[in-house]
Amino acid sequence: MVACFDQTMVPKVSVGPILYYWPKLQLEQFYQQIADSSATVVYLGETVCSKRREFSFADYLRTAQMLQEAGKQVVLSGLTLLESQADLRALQQLTTQGQFMVEANDLGTAHYLSSQQLPFVGGAALSLYNEQSVLKLWQLGMRRWVVPVELSRDWLQTLLSQPALDSIRQQLEIEVFAYGHLPLAWSGRCFTARSENRHKDDCQLCCIKYPTGRLSTSQEGQPLFVLNGIQTQSGAKYNLQNDLHSMQGLVNYVRLSPDPDEFMAKLSQFSHGVASPLRANEVNGYWHRLAGFNQHGPSIE
Repeated sequence: MVACFDQTMVPKVSVGPILYYWPKLQLEQFYQQIADSSATVVYLGETVCSKRREFSFADYLRTAQMLQEAGKQVVLSGLTLLESQADLRALQQLTTQGQFMVEANDLGTAHYLSSQQLPFVGGAALSLYNEQSVLKLWQLGMRRWVVPVELSRDWLQTLLSQPALDSIRQQLEIEVFAYGHLPLAWSGRCFTARSENRHKDDCQLCCIKYPTGRLSTSQEGQPLFVLNGIQTQSGAKYNLQNDLHSMQGLVNYVRLSPDPDEFMAKLSQFSHGVASPLRANEVNGYWHRLAGFNQHGPSIE
């Protein structure tokens, strides 16, 4: 059974940064599709591993300009884990380009942007869990907050109703990760390289062979995690497609994380407020104060 919510009340759709390592041609084709899509916001940039260089910084800027001309709001996303002087130089290039807002995925980036008095998007990896930390980042320049993926609707609603946020609540945009494999953790080690018995320094960019990451299963054969370079993701896909009605008046944007499988169809469904039963490999537990691997509501067995 498929249902639709009032489209005028549905949060706007954002396309998150691509978390996997795709060839340049695939990236170009994907973003051309996004330019013609109903997405409102598009995030561009490498957030997982600085070795992934199919797109140069100039490529990202050129793509950003193309998407902006197509009517999209473009945000450039920075790395979540900065590990070298080269990463710091890339950060400086990102934060001084002067054309597009930046998503800060670590506190160092947030402080760097604040020192230049630049507004920014606070990524989910900043792990803000209470009103004091949200207010502090607002004072540094955060104007949109991507909520940590494990927070529930009830937690978010309670947090935003705290008196400390009264003066900024109407000005702070809220974004929720709503579709894709949840980014859960980052490490100094590369799990994809390790899965091929390679050292991180000699990974030979093997991530490019896994456009949706490498699935790790439990002893019972159930999806457990997706290995994506130094990033660990949920084994099941998170899908809040049926929960858009619960975000009305609370959430401004829902973020969809790109993958090669039926992504454009899913983007259209979210944009038009289409609800449908969850598939067997989809979950929505966190939003409902349940364990993340649980399903709440109708599903397809």
